[in-house]
Amino acid sequence: MNRIDKLFGLRGEARLRYMHGEFQVLTPGDFVLCAVSGQIIALTDLRYWNVELQEPYASAEVSMKRYIELRQKGRIKV
Repeated sequence: MNRIDKLFGLRGEARLRYMHGEFQVLTPGDFVLCAVSGQIIALTDLRYWNVELQEPYASAEVSMKRYIELRQKGRIKV
């Protein structure tokens, strides 16, 4: 991101394919939305996602909350 981008803000939502330890950009953009909170996550800050569900998360806490929720519903097995 250069100085001009910082002045004008984020340009658009990216579409990603989440893989183990990395993600692939399908549609270019600057951010994704957290699957739980709807919070904007800049791609440079994206650290947490679920490969099976293809969902990004804003933080470790949000990711853990989603994991517990899915485990209680039986969608994730240990």
